Amino acid sequence: MRNLWLIFCREFSHRLRQPVWLVIGLAQPVLYMFFFGPLVKKFIEHTPGFPDGDIWTIFAPALMVQMVIIGSTFVGLNLLAEYRAGVFGRFQVTPMSPVSLLLGKVASVTTGVLIQSGLIVVVCCLAFGLRPSPAGLCLCLAIVGLLSVSLATCSYSLALRVKSEESLPVALNALILPLFLLSGTLLPITPELAPPWLWGLSRLNPVSYVMDASRASFRGDFSSAELLPGVIAVAGMTALSLVWGVTTFSKENS
Repeated sequence: MRNLWLIFCREFSHRLRQPVWLVIGLAQPVLYMFFFGPLVKKFIEHTPGFPDGDIWTIFAPALMVQMVIIGSTFVGLNLLAEYRAGVFGRFQVTPMSPVSLLLGKVASVTTGVLIQSGLIVVVCCLAFGLRPSPAGLCLCLAIVGLLSVSLATCSYSLALRVKSEESLPVALNALILPLFLLSGTLLPITPELAPPWLWGLSRLNPVSYVMDASRASFRGDFSSAELLPGVIAVAGMTALSLVWGVTTFSKENS
């Protein structure tokens, strides 16, 4: 735990020394909020089949998941930079556990994403009068945090497998874009709105269940049938990614 804490402090201090990336990471969701949100609001008013709740209980969790996808999937590029510079090799010759190294890095990424997600909620509350359920907001942040853990772990693991700054972004884009589009983040994918083939494909995407659970928890609907499958999906993704990550980091350290 001490080594994990040291790695977390090292990684997070790097983020704090470059606050411009916090602003850049928030820019895209904020632009969606002001330039895309009003259109979705008008669309919801004239289209049946949308999830329960008003526009911001639907759209704010989507922006949080979008923040996770933006902020957690390309962190492997930073690991490759450390790998080329010899920093990763220096960690390998210390008594530090590979698990501590992985979890410290992932915890730093997840903390940054949760701070940005919280700021998104604050902007929605101040600018659009959003009033989320406190318990639902906490559960939504927990779901978003676990999703960040799974995606960041996969990004780090894939980086150590590929070890190529040219190939990694291509591989990540090829994997993330279908997951993002089929998750219903920009517009909810429901049986009433989507053609049968698109609805079927979305059900094969675990992130779509996480997105549904995020919306249900955010509006405080703890009896929703969408909540349990989403929690199971994000827990399964997190467990599988951590197993892959620990195995990859341990193998690299041996």
